[in-house]
Amino acid sequence: MTEADTAYAQDLEPASREYLQRRWYWYDWANSAYATTIAAVLIAPYLTAVAKEAACPGIADGETCRTNLDVLGIGIAPGSLAPFTITVSTLLSALVLIFVGGIADRSERPTRLLGAFAWTGAASACLVYFIAGTSWQLGVVLIIVSNLCFGASMVVYDALLVRIAPPDDRDRVSSRGWAFGYFGGGVLLALNLFVLSAHDALGMSEGTAVRISLLSAGLWWAGFTIIPVRGLRSLTGTVATPAARSAGVVRGSLVQLRSTFGELRRYPQTLQFLVAYLFFNDGIQTVISSASLYGKEELGFSANQLVITILLVQFVAFGGALLFGRLARTYGATRLILWGLGLWVLVVVAAFFLPAGRFGPWLALGVGIGIVLGGTQALSRSLYSQLIPRGRESEFFSLYQAMERGTSWFGTLLFGLVYQLAHSYRLSIIALIVFFVLGGTLLARCDVRAGIRAAGNTPSRVV
Repeated sequence: MTEADTAYAQDLEPASREYLQRRWYWYDWANSAYATTIAAVLIAPYLTAVAKEAACPGIADGETCRTNLDVLGIGIAPGSLAPFTITVSTLLSALVLIFVGGIADRSERPTRLLGAFAWTGAASACLVYFIAGTSWQLGVVLIIVSNLCFGASMVVYDALLVRIAPPDDRDRVSSRGWAFGYFGGGVLLALNLFVLSAHDALGMSEGTAVRISLLSAGLWWAGFTIIPVRGLRSLTGTVATPAARSAGVVRGSLVQLRSTFGELRRYPQTLQFLVAYLFFNDGIQTVISSASLYGKEELGFSANQLVITILLVQFVAFGGALLFGRLARTYGATRLILWGLGLWVLVVVAAFFLPAGRFGPWLALGVGIGIVLGGTQALSRSLYSQLIPRGRESEFFSLYQAMERGTSWFGTLLFGLVYQLAHSYRLSIIALIVFFVLGGTLLARCDVRAGIRAAGNTPSRVV
C-alpha cells in the first residue's frame, strides 16, 4: 500500500474509512480508564492521603496537615502535592511532546509509536499499585511518567483523525470517539465502584481496594490498546516533507520543529485558537483533576461517593459528546464550544457555594459537567484539526496536546498555590473562572473560517 493510499481520509474508500474509524474509537475506550479511574478519581486523594500520613503520622481523614513535606529542599503542603505533581508533569510535557510530534510525522508506522507510548504509560499506571504507606515519592515519579506517555500517545492518536475523517465528518468522528471513551471509562469505573463498596465483604481494606482499582485501569489501558494498534496498522508512510525526511529521524525532527514554530506566526488564527484553548482547557482539566480532591477534602464525601459522581459524569458525558456533535452540524463547533464554556462558569460558581455534605446537589453538578465535558473537548479537537497545514498534523497536535486533558499546568499551579496560601479549596476552585473567561473571549475573537483557509484547507459547511 502506498503513502498516497493511506495518508488522508479523502484518499480512502468509504468502507475503508468506516473500518478505520471504528478501530480508532477503541483507543479512546482504552485510555479513558486511566483518565477516569486514576487521573480524575483516585490518584489525587490517594496520593494526598499518603503524603499526609508521611508528614503527619496518624492524622484523621478530613483534618488539615500543616506540616510540609521536604521536596528537593522546598516545603510543600501535603494537600498541594497532587496538583503540583500534575503541574511538573505538564511542564515536562510541554518540552517533550513537541519532539514527539516531529518524530510522529516522520514515522513510517505511526501506530507502533502509539502502542509504545500507550504500553509504557500503562505499565507505569500498573506500578501505582505499589504506592503504600508513606511512599509518596514513588507516586510522584509514576504519575509524571504515566502522564507523559498518555500525552505522547494522544499526539499520535489525534493526528490520525485527519487520515480517517474528511473535514465535514470530523466533528461526528471526534465526538463519537470521546463518547466511546467516556462509556468505556464508565464501565471500568462501575466495576471499581463495586470493589470499593464491597471491600469488607471481599476481605480487603479500603486502601487495598483503591490500589486494585488503580491496577485495573493500567491493565485496561494496555489490553484494549491492542485493537487500534492492530486495526490501524495499514496507515503507513510518513507525511513529512521530502527535505525533512532526508535529514534523518532526530535531526529532521528538530528541523521540522524549528520550522513549525516559525510557520506558526504565518497562521495567526491557528495561534489564537491555541492560546484560547490553553486557557479554557486548563480550566476544564483542573476541574476534572481536582474535583475528587475538592469533594473529599472540602465537602467531606467518601471514596464511594466520589466514584459514584465520576461514574455519573462518564455516562452523562457519553450522551453530551454525541449531542454536541449533532448540534455542531447546525450551529457550528465554535458556537457550541462557547456555549459550553458559559456552562462551565456556572458549574464552578455553583461548586463554590455548595455546602459540605450535600451529595444530591453535588450529583446535579456532576450532570452539568457531564453535559459540557465531552462536547467541548471533542469539538475543540475536530475544529483544531482544520486549522493546521496538511502534512504537519502530529507536530501541530503536539502543541495542542501540551495543553490537553491531564496536562493543564496554569490551572493546577493556581489551584495548588491558592491552597498553599489560604488552605481553602473553595478559593482554589473559584479562581478557575478566569481561565474560562479568558479562553472564551479569545475564541470569540478568532476568525476560524479565515484560519482554515490560511492553513490551505477547505472549511466544513459550518464551523
